[in-house]
Amino acid sequence: MEHPLIGDLDQLTVDELSARVTDLNRKLAIATRGGNAYLCNQLRMAIETYQNKYQQRVQETYRQQIKDANFDDKIKIE
Repeated sequence: MEHPLIGDLDQLTVDELSARVTDLNRKLAIATRGGNAYLCNQLRMAIETYQNKYQQRVQETYRQQIKDANFDDKIKIE
């Protein structure tokens, strides 16, 4: 389940998304040690939101690379 209070993530780069996931995971570890279950749930939702956007961006990049790849000189079909 994604976090409802996180706004539009379209302006963030893949590196920024990755950095935010790393930071949120660090904060989740601290909240877990502190025993704050409500905060842990909120952080997990936020992490899922950022990870979903990160995966979407990576897949878009991969699809674009495949689309732009030109294999004409690699495969000859006559």
